[in-house]
Amino acid sequence: MTLTKTGLPASTDGRGSAPSVSATRRRSAPPWWFAAPAMLLFAFIVLVPSVRGVYYAFTDWDGLSPDFAFVGLDNFAGIARDPDARQAIWHTLVIAVSITIIQNGVGLLLALGVNTVIKSRNVLRVFLFAPAVITPIVTAYLWRNLLGPDGAVNSLLGAVGLHSWQQDWLGDPDLALWAVVAVVVWQFAGYSMVIFLAGLQSVPRELYEAAAIDGTGPVGRFWYVIRPQLAPAITINLMLSIIGGIKLFDQVYALTGGGPGHATDTISTLIYKDAFTLGEFGYSIALAVVLTIIVAVASTGQYTVLARNERAAS
Repeated sequence: MTLTKTGLPASTDGRGSAPSVSATRRRSAPPWWFAAPAMLLFAFIVLVPSVRGVYYAFTDWDGLSPDFAFVGLDNFAGIARDPDARQAIWHTLVIAVSITIIQNGVGLLLALGVNTVIKSRNVLRVFLFAPAVITPIVTAYLWRNLLGPDGAVNSLLGAVGLHSWQQDWLGDPDLALWAVVAVVVWQFAGYSMVIFLAGLQSVPRELYEAAAIDGTGPVGRFWYVIRPQLAPAITINLMLSIIGGIKLFDQVYALTGGGPGHATDTISTLIYKDAFTLGEFGYSIALAVVLTIIVAVASTGQYTVLARNERAAS
């Protein structure tokens, strides 16, 4: 009989010898074949259409006709020459960066505000998080009515005597893009707040007490105590915000339809218009490939930087 390091007898097989390490690993390894149906379904629904879509990006397919020609890189060259496409890419980047900065800044402030011992903190948390559970398209239609020329926002400004502040928020090319950003931030700042709040509640109370004993002020406590502990939450929030901002479609299309003119067009809205309005499926799929590349580059680069900072903070 073989004894283990703990002095207990090791289990033996029928020949009286201890089981090999490889046999133990085989028994403890997860049965990957259980995942095979899900993997096949994922490949059928996602991978195969994606690969075929990349192929159609190099054709002049109109989405209906069975006949199409291979045009090589003409669609991508057309994107580079198309001022509307270049403007949509710029708007996409502006929206993504603005949402990422403002939404997470507001979410962090809200999280710090409700991470207190006030009696109404739970009610405030629910109230602030509530917009995040509303369907984005419903939120967009709600705010389209509120921000209209005769909407509640302008009526409220007029009621308090701020007539000069009344604007056509969604009809002015200089304001429409920022109105979209404001609506998205209003809806999802509470979502970022919840993630930051989870990080704040994981900070040991002893660190707060030690910083207070050392005479560290509120700003110092946040920068030297709270911020390093929030590194995982910051990484998650920034990743979700930047990817969501780059792919934004519902709110933009419901609020402005990409207008006025092309003042709020993003890559996603331009893909929709080119595919289902103009019938240029090959060109629209090329735009989708460009969008995929932008998302991949932005998320990979951001994750690399944030992960390095997270390791340094820990």
